[in-house]
Amino acid sequence: MSSTSRSPSWLNDVTLYHNRGNTTFVSEDSYYGDFFGLDDLFTEHPRVVDGMIEIYKTWIGELGSDRCRIATMKHVNDEFWQKFGPEVLAYAKSQGKDEFFMFGEVFDLSRPFTSTFTTRNTMQAVLDFPFQDAARNFASKGGRTSQLAEFFGNDDWYTDADSNVYQLPTFLGNHDMGRIGFFVKADNAGATENELLARDRLAHELMYFSRGNPVIYYGDEQGFTGTGGDQVARQTMFASQVPEYLDDDLLGTDSTHAQDNFNSNHPLYQRIGELAALTKAHPARRDGAHQGRYSSDEAGIYAFSRLHRGQQREYVVALNNSESEKTAEVATYISNGNFVKVYGSGPEQLTSNDHQLLTVTMPALSTVVYQSADRIPRSDAAPQISLDNPTISTETNSRMLVSANVGGSAFNEVTFYAKVGNGQWKSIGTDDTRPYRVFHDLSSIADGTHVSYRAVVRDNANHQRVSDPKEAVVPAPKLTIELPTEGDGVFGTIEIRATADPERASHVVRIQRKLPNDADWVTLNTDYSSPVYTSYDNLSTVPVGTQIQYRAVLDEPDGTQVISPIRMVTRTAPTPLVNSVTVAGSLQSEVGCTSDWDPACAASHLTFKATNGGVWEGTFQIPAGTYEYKVAIDDSWAVNYGAGGARDGANITLSLPTATNVTFVWDQVSNIVRHTTS
Repeated sequence: MSSTSRSPSWLNDVTLYHNRGNTTFVSEDSYYGDFFGLDDLFTEHPRVVDGMIEIYKTWIGELGSDRCRIATMKHVNDEFWQKFGPEVLAYAKSQGKDEFFMFGEVFDLSRPFTSTFTTRNTMQAVLDFPFQDAARNFASKGGRTSQLAEFFGNDDWYTDADSNVYQLPTFLGNHDMGRIGFFVKADNAGATENELLARDRLAHELMYFSRGNPVIYYGDEQGFTGTGGDQVARQTMFASQVPEYLDDDLLGTDSTHAQDNFNSNHPLYQRIGELAALTKAHPARRDGAHQGRYSSDEAGIYAFSRLHRGQQREYVVALNNSESEKTAEVATYISNGNFVKVYGSGPEQLTSNDHQLLTVTMPALSTVVYQSADRIPRSDAAPQISLDNPTISTETNSRMLVSANVGGSAFNEVTFYAKVGNGQWKSIGTDDTRPYRVFHDLSSIADGTHVSYRAVVRDNANHQRVSDPKEAVVPAPKLTIELPTEGDGVFGTIEIRATADPERASHVVRIQRKLPNDADWVTLNTDYSSPVYTSYDNLSTVPVGTQIQYRAVLDEPDGTQVISPIRMVTRTAPTPLVNSVTVAGSLQSEVGCTSDWDPACAASHLTFKATNGGVWEGTFQIPAGTYEYKVAIDDSWAVNYGAGGARDGANITLSLPTATNVTFVWDQVSNIVRHTTS
């Protein structure tokens, strides 16, 4: 590629890239490293931010794009998204695309983390990876149903003034992790074809009837399975000649990948089509409030309601993930009311009792949906409402938990408001499911600031009541040392890694060390590079047995100083961190191996040396020539290191004009391998 081959032209400026080599997906390298050889843009630079916005505007304005999936979103700094998202969305709407939608890939299961992209970073939505995990645990693994209830109970992390969890695209598998058909087979070894098909169907029913925007991975409707993720999950719909695909055992059919798979009579194609039609015919099952109704501490029935505020008819959805018939009394909003079946097997009509309970009996691995014949009772007056004292969430120091207590058990919506200092009251989100709460993001508010909160409840007849206000103070950032681990034995050159919560690009953090004979703390490094603050400490001169203390210090612009808890470790003698290290490459046949590129050849093993922090070393006489190599760990390619110590990194070149003794040294801490000649 020439130096001017990229378009637009600013992409040819090498200073607009991070230029740090391949990412290791660890620490700050997760943000700054190249993604498997793809050059990583300097997304902190204004020229890059503006340039990427212009690219998307071109796609929208000139090509007519109305949807965007954005990959690897979590590997880009927050400030980029905070400018990119609102500007791209505003431009799309200026072009008449009022329903323009973009969502990002944040491959993570922590809602306090994944939700930051739609709250703090103002993006519209992210792919719901936590849902995928919860759906697999429920439908494929037959997990306790209370686990699924707990999952949906934490949807409030996504609630803010202009978005919530209902916008997230939900899915069951994809091109990276693998297909739902593969998970069902892997989780149920020895199961019958009927059971596998039923679990696959159950997963799709959960996805279509619960909150979110369902996304089908192509081929799942044809029973595609695959044998894992990535390349083995990317089968073609048309006939294939790929050997790895031809022996796949598809669900619900005798077809193979040796033929086209566009079968509109496939049972999963038929069922998914039915689900799509039902949600279109009954909008409440797509857009209505998702209300948890029943679960237990074992496999069995999980039930929830969907309720559209305008229609006021309750849909009761019940799913049985056990391998036997189950019965449950499901809470509803209606006493002695009739419910008509609209999906699944069971009586055509059920009636709730005096206590608003609807008894459902369900076959194994099945789903049923009932719709109330009448509207839910109209509320006579708004219920009482009060706020708990706002508290910082236990999961993250940057989110304030604001929760409301609402009287009665009727359907309500609660909108929360915040007033920062002496400012105006502003909405911070609306919750339609008990417990009513939001996790207010504080990252843009200076610590020490007083914030007032209040809530307004609106019942199903539009009566409203306002709570008394409560006040809280934004705390100082929380500094945490992530590495080394408390009590670790350490040797060689170790990494000290700290993070701040909330993270701000303006943070400057000092990493400090204190030995037993030190009068005061010694600063090892001052790191201006967020979001991870690091230093490396060479312990070669520290005696074995010495206790070492580390801490991180953050000085705020207003003079506030934040100090992390102390991390205590002990200097130990070097020990091997792996079982074996092989120099593997085109030189192996020259040093006694039967073939080249053999990660398990003992003839090219290195030997552990308990010096300089612990290194693996070996000397071999190699004939003249040009060779390539890397190191393989534990006799396998599963873990290997190449140029620069990068995992799965580029091959290292060795050129020898004459036959020479070559010494290879691999540092087990830095993962860097070097060679010298003698």
